[in-house]
Amino acid sequence: MRRASMGAVLTLAAAAAAPAGTVRGRVELVDKGGKSADLGDAVVWVEGPRVRPQPSSAVITMKGKAFSPRVAVVPVGGTVEFPNQDPIFHNVFSVSGENRFDLDLYKRPKMGSWTFLHPGVVRVYCNIHPQMSAVVVVRDNPWFTKAASDGTFAIADVPAGRYTVKAWNERTDEPSREVGVPAEGEVEVSLTLDASGFKRVPHKNKFGKDYAEGEKY
Repeated sequence: MRRASMGAVLTLAAAAAAPAGTVRGRVELVDKGGKSADLGDAVVWVEGPRVRPQPSSAVITMKGKAFSPRVAVVPVGGTVEFPNQDPIFHNVFSVSGENRFDLDLYKRPKMGSWTFLHPGVVRVYCNIHPQMSAVVVVRDNPWFTKAASDGTFAIADVPAGRYTVKAWNERTDEPSREVGVPAEGEVEVSLTLDASGFKRVPHKNKFGKDYAEGEKY
């Protein structure tokens, strides 16, 4: 038992000592009226390093018939909790490929949750209130972050090497930049998200049908 524990310690020490740097920079969002001031829903990640992330959790609260925050990011194996703080029913669901799920009806003080096992962008809705929408971005390594409201971001402890950095926002494509991450120090990168041509399209309910006219409670 002692020998096994010592081996685990040595493995962790070796991982900690591996050459790694920080990817730092800023994202900008170009909207129809110019550059957007709030970039807090932008997600940035590093593609390439093959390391299985440790599971972690996030919370998206339902309150005032809205999801908050509207965007969450978790690693593969991560769980998102959906507490309902409204005195009315909500039905959280997604039909996004392998990450599809349906939490059925519940209201305050109950909470549903889902563990995401596949990378991708998961669009989340309420089957009762069509105005409610959120997104869960699921990544396959631990090197991701949400940008600050001013668009700045930093992703630390990225293994040294050459990778692709991508940014995402629900109204844009995924711009990318190739970067060389140094064994020590930082690399700077800037990414521009173009939402000038975005047009919002009404989504369907969980049965693939249009929502009934008028809001339901």
